[in-house]
Amino acid sequence: MIIRYKDKFPQIEKAGFVADNATIIGDVVCKEGTSFWFNAVVRGDDGPIRLGENVAVEDFVMIHASPGLVTEIGDKVTLGHGAIIHSPVIEEGALIGMGAIVMDRAKIGKYSLVAAGSLVTEGSVFPERSLIMGSPAKRVGEVSKDHLAYLEYAYKTYVDLADEYKEIMKEYHEEN
Repeated sequence: MIIRYKDKFPQIEKAGFVADNATIIGDVVCKEGTSFWFNAVVRGDDGPIRLGENVAVEDFVMIHASPGLVTEIGDKVTLGHGAIIHSPVIEEGALIGMGAIVMDRAKIGKYSLVAAGSLVTEGSVFPERSLIMGSPAKRVGEVSKDHLAYLEYAYKTYVDLADEYKEIMKEYHEEN
């Protein structure tokens, strides 16, 4: 569902894929190739949400913004299944693992990896290529060459899947 909130309507016309049961509300702007998977919720009612190119908003991800704050997600970011993203800045190429929570005013540097289940607390700042894990999350190392390859693989996989699922859903709607 794509829903207007007050005078704001999501700007997602160049999205890679929007699942039928994804919900995108209000002041949400995404660049080309961004995909919104099944049961994802992106709620731009209290504050604006900005997503770069080729962002993967995987199944059951929740993105919101606190009043007066902006949620900013850079290009080629992967948001893992069930992640909660609440008013941070997540820079280009980062991966937020499944079930991780990233809170207000946190900053995740370029090409960083937040491990599954981690809690990035309010105002935490991590530099480029940080390996981040724990609750509360801490920088436990630097992203390796293998990690970087995985970050690229993750976002590219969803770019390819988006094209595939557009066709699958088109066929589904024609048949039903």
